[in-house]
Amino acid sequence: MHTKTWRYFIIYLFFPLTLEAQTKQTYLEQALPETWLENDSNLQQTLPIEDLWWKKFNDPTLDSLIELAIQQNYSALMAIDRIAMAKANLRIQQGNYSPTLRLTTGWTRQQSSGNTSSLAQSTTQYSHATLSMNWEIDVFGSIRNRVKAEKENFAASKEEYNAVMVSLCAQVASAYINLRELQQEVEVVKKNCQSQLAVVQITEKRYETGLVSKLDVAQALSVYYDTKASLPTLEAGIIQYSNTLAVLLGLYPDDIRPLIESQKALPEYVEPIGIGIPAYLLLRRPDLRAAEHQVNAQAASLGASKSDWWPKIFVNGSVGFASHDLDKLMNHKSLTYEIAPSISWNLFQGTKLIQATRLAKAQLDESIHQFNQDVLTAVQEVDNAMNSYKNSIKQIVAFREVVNQGKQTLELSLELYKQGLTPFQNVLDAQRSLLTYENELTQARGSSLLYLIQLYQALGGGWTTGE
Repeated sequence: MHTKTWRYFIIYLFFPLTLEAQTKQTYLEQALPETWLENDSNLQQTLPIEDLWWKKFNDPTLDSLIELAIQQNYSALMAIDRIAMAKANLRIQQGNYSPTLRLTTGWTRQQSSGNTSSLAQSTTQYSHATLSMNWEIDVFGSIRNRVKAEKENFAASKEEYNAVMVSLCAQVASAYINLRELQQEVEVVKKNCQSQLAVVQITEKRYETGLVSKLDVAQALSVYYDTKASLPTLEAGIIQYSNTLAVLLGLYPDDIRPLIESQKALPEYVEPIGIGIPAYLLLRRPDLRAAEHQVNAQAASLGASKSDWWPKIFVNGSVGFASHDLDKLMNHKSLTYEIAPSISWNLFQGTKLIQATRLAKAQLDESIHQFNQDVLTAVQEVDNAMNSYKNSIKQIVAFREVVNQGKQTLELSLELYKQGLTPFQNVLDAQRSLLTYENELTQARGSSLLYLIQLYQALGGGWTTGE
């Protein structure tokens, strides 16, 4: 054998001994943000399907929409299918623990020609029935590691389903809140239109009595029609969000509109988060748990690739009956059997097994890095949602004061205008400002609920205070 070939053979044969016996899973070593830690053992998290966090909004319509989505959403149904596929793959690998049994039976009748040789024409027949077995003894853990990998993949598929449900519930709730926010803005616009139309009537009467010029009437009408012109855009947005909800629920738009066409106010709810949210809840997120199972699966696959370097031990055997006479087939003299233990060891395949092991190691490293990246992303999502939600509550309080002052400003300016003590421009400015303030308050309330939903989603569900 060539010297270079011998060198590759020696490296190939002893390379497994240079690998680490157990791959170390290098997860994040840095502590999670200290600002989240409360050291409160009573705080605990449950999965969205169990804690029903959306019921805190006290909106029966939202409850029914999410219930329909859980039952009919196609992404959720596909996630269930993936669980079934992962379970089937696990059962396939577990089947390798068992021996393979094969039953073969047959009957042959043959007649030879009397004109092709010096032998006389003859007829023979042969019957047989054989049960054969092939069984791999998993001495070095090849089957065991592959089964472990599929178990982890199966567990990961269930966590991926939970992650789909977290995302689905958050998407339905977000679309619903956006829709209700636009409906609320429509109500604000309609209410301001009524108020502005009343001002138009006031200016017309003052114009008819000669107290003001036609300019006041024209300005009042321009403000009124400008406000009214914003309605089509809002109504188009409502239709878009109703279509989004329909897709999430696995329905056609016409099927869902009766459920949401009635006007409803935004839910009045504020989640107290001052008690603190333990950072360890992040590690309970379904997507992080799925990523952790994927790391374990890749580690098991690496172990299986290492096992492929070693011999495979088989037990082969068969037992059966064979006879020329069918009526003597089950006679004890017709019994046949064979026992043939064997060892198969691929001593050299070029660099195939070397590269297979390196591939498995690289896949494991990738899964670890992906887990670390997912943790960092989760930290970012929770921190962003938490801070946005806290600041949105402050913004709502401020906008409520602004709206109150805007209403007072409009009332005072209109009263002074009736008395001829202030120009009509002050009334127009007060009208425009009040419409803007009320819309901003509505949007701030909607955004606050959306940030809260994002916080639920970032944590993989809700958090509760235990007894």
